Amino acid sequence: MQTLGIILDHYSYVITIFLMMSGLYIVAARGNMVKKLVGLSIFQTSVYLLYIEPAKILGGTAPILDPAFSVYSNPLPHVLILTAIVVGVATLALGLALAVRINEAYGTIEEDEIFERDRET
Repeated sequence: MQTLGIILDHYSYVITIFLMMSGLYIVAARGNMVKKLVGLSIFQTSVYLLYIEPAKILGGTAPILDPAFSVYSNPLPHVLILTAIVVGVATLALGLALAVRINEAYGTIEEDEIFERDRET
């Protein structure tokens, strides 16, 4: 019963680990390039959550100096994740553009079929 209490206290980390493992499995186990990009996006989202979860301090406020407040939240993780989201969107766009070009060249986006066609030539 104590294990259940620990899990419930840290449910956000359990969700993050689930998303991370799901994204990693999709990237490793699927041969379709679009599915791999979806898995990569899920994995990136779990990393965002991993950084944001401990960044919020209960009772903390924005770091604006005021004598009424004594506890402040650190804005750096939020800024870093905002930058990571922009990079993630650019990576996803590039991956989708490459998938379109590969589909034009090979007529498929399945890895096995692409490797088979490369062996034939």
